[in-house]
Amino acid sequence: MLFELPTQFSHVKPTDTPFREGGLRDFFIYRDLGIADATHGKVIAQLVRANNAPEVGTGWHRHEADFHIVFMLKGWARFMYGDKETLVEAGDCVQQAPGIYHYLFDYSKDMEYLEIVAPANFKSIDVEGPCEVPKPTPW
Repeated sequence: MLFELPTQFSHVKPTDTPFREGGLRDFFIYRDLGIADATHGKVIAQLVRANNAPEVGTGWHRHEADFHIVFMLKGWARFMYGDKETLVEAGDCVQQAPGIYHYLFDYSKDMEYLEIVAPANFKSIDVEGPCEVPKPTPW
């Protein structure tokens, strides 16, 4: 049996971790919430905020992850999940099933969501999409 490190207590205030570029997408900025460190990489929790207007979006992709939720805090985003367009608005929660093909193609200027994923070092893999994607709304 492998020895597993216990998770640690974590308390991160808004001024402790700033929004930064350099995350998965260059048109978003990310704020780490300290959960990856506290769980020794089992889970990541981060805030994701729109930084630039949508042009081409994320492209079709899937994640190698056991668990992935998006909770929209502000604004809205339009996703394709398979061949279904889904509008995710403030207050909505989406549980992205492992491996689901998806494409975030449009979002509001004020879009901000909480993303929780396990494991913290999940992979994003580009895939061939099942359908055409609508154009984003110009800012």
